Amino acid sequence: MKWFRSSLLAASGTIAIITALPAAAAVAATPSTSDGPGSSGARNAVFVQTNDPAGNTILAYHRGSGGGLTPAGSYPTGGLGGTAVQAPVDALASQGSLVYDSGHALLFAVNAGSDTVTVFRARGDQLVRRQIVGSGGQFPVSVAVHGDLVYVLDAGGQGTVAGYRIDDGRLAPIANSARTLALGNTNPPLFIAAPAQVGFDPTGSDLVVTTKNHNQIDVFGVRPGGSLSAAPVVSPSAGPVPFAFGWDRAGDLLVTEAGTGTVTAYRIGAHRALHVLSRTTPNGQAALCWFQNARGFFYGANAGSASLSSFRVHGHSVALVAAVSANTSGGPIDLAASRGGRFLYVQNSGAGTIQGFRVGASGGLTLVTTVTGLPVFDNGGMEGIAAV
Repeated sequence: MKWFRSSLLAASGTIAIITALPAAAAVAATPSTSDGPGSSGARNAVFVQTNDPAGNTILAYHRGSGGGLTPAGSYPTGGLGGTAVQAPVDALASQGSLVYDSGHALLFAVNAGSDTVTVFRARGDQLVRRQIVGSGGQFPVSVAVHGDLVYVLDAGGQGTVAGYRIDDGRLAPIANSARTLALGNTNPPLFIAAPAQVGFDPTGSDLVVTTKNHNQIDVFGVRPGGSLSAAPVVSPSAGPVPFAFGWDRAGDLLVTEAGTGTVTAYRIGAHRALHVLSRTTPNGQAALCWFQNARGFFYGANAGSASLSSFRVHGHSVALVAAVSANTSGGPIDLAASRGGRFLYVQNSGAGTIQGFRVGASGGLTLVTTVTGLPVFDNGGMEGIAAV
């Protein structure tokens, strides 16, 4: 497998990521199970989305006590994977395409190629498919959950967020909940023009969307019935190409900026405008996109540098801890942490691997497992990972 180091260029609000893409690899699958009632919830498991345009599938792995992964099943979503236009190594160019909701023991998977979302019930490391529902727009890429509310971000066309309520393990659309982002994209969208993530704030009163090279962050108010304010409050991003985000213990918003390898901390104001609290120094890596909290630290995947960076929040200030906390296989994209943050898992779409790291008390990462033979980016490729 031959790789050229990726480079990221921020100019006129666009990014070019240059990579050589390896050939596709086969994935061994086991029979999927049928639908059924009840669940005791996911335990000691990692779930990976193949995002195959010919038929999307979730691969399940049992997580051992030392962080190692053992194949535990293969579950078709009943939908199709998709690929954004000119995507370099991340077919969906998003975070949150596969989301586990521990409160309801449900796993939500987007099917970007068929404009649907699949709902699975989780039982240990096993899945039971419960529902396939329309996403409310075109090219779904990210899912947000808070309590009984679910919002889906569609990246195609104008861009849409659409709301659902969880009812008996299924999604029921919320009337008049869909809102446009007015992005003017194509379908499928150009990867760098597509919105990257949707997420609720910790209180569930705000819904946030990042918009990459539109260089803005949208904040909707969430009404008591679950619908949204008529339009978002739009704030400019402090850095170019806002991508993934998370929340610190104080409830402040932390956003990665792929154009500069930085993270900005924001406070959401009374009128939903964003106020910058702090910004890290650049990490010197290429394409800082995905973001995951584990054991009090935040880790970012640098798709163009095959590395992970670490960050920490002190008070209301976010700081870079290590530009390279660990090197990875080619094309690291989405990240997930086990319950309690003891293990961090990364998808490497360029190499077709999953790597697991033990998270140390001081934030250091130690490689404990590598799973090979997963789909490699080639006009499609795995994207989406969840760990419990």
